[in-house]
Amino acid sequence: MSDALPVVTPWFTVTTVDDTITLIREPHADPLVRANLWHVRGRDRDLLIDCGLGVTSFHDALPGFVAREPVLVLTHGHFDHMGSAHEFADCWAHALEPVAEPMFGALDGAALAASDMYPAATHETLPPLLISARPSESYDPYGYRVHPARVTRALADGDRVDLGDRAFTVLHLPGHSPGSIGLYDEHDGTLFTGDVLCEGPLIDDIVGCDITDYIATMRRLRELPARIVHAGHEHDFGQDRMHELIDAYIASRT
Repeated sequence: MSDALPVVTPWFTVTTVDDTITLIREPHADPLVRANLWHVRGRDRDLLIDCGLGVTSFHDALPGFVAREPVLVLTHGHFDHMGSAHEFADCWAHALEPVAEPMFGALDGAALAASDMYPAATHETLPPLLISARPSESYDPYGYRVHPARVTRALADGDRVDLGDRAFTVLHLPGHSPGSIGLYDEHDGTLFTGDVLCEGPLIDDIVGCDITDYIATMRRLRELPARIVHAGHEHDFGQDRMHELIDAYIASRT
């Protein structure tokens, strides 16, 4: 079946959000694993928030973003967010995320369904393949593996990610995974949430999820005066929509 997939280059799309933030996506990944990757330019260093599936080399495909090697911060350790993490010299993640011994990941829907990562109820909703194209003729999606990454800084709640002209506070936001984090710039209200808060279904029933923690995380986020949310999937939203999503989740779980 993989031979029938078209070969597409470039693999990534790149969209300018503002003067410092760029959104990178893998448009030929299934929406389930089509993560948002955020590049933030700073005066002293650049930041990359998550790095996608690792279907193709991030450095080779996007040389403009590694002309000055960014610090990679992982919002969590699921394969659609950390697939290229092994390429980066500086990889920062929460200590509770198994980045050095990553969780199972697959582009083969049947293999993913056979793993213990997803509950049985979701198995029939997984597509046969989680990509609709290949980055090269030789690429075999059935051979996909998640490579271990070396964490050079273990992040904890309250840590600062300083870019020189702006800084983000690390928020430990467990629920979707034990070590999920967000990054918050309290000076301009910019919040990066990973998979903890985004449009679409919020996943709280796979390995590592904890609904009690998730509810506490949502209540914490409800108190933040965030202006704009850059989520791990789908599109951005403002404070009003943030509150709607939080309130809907809490109501559905309490």
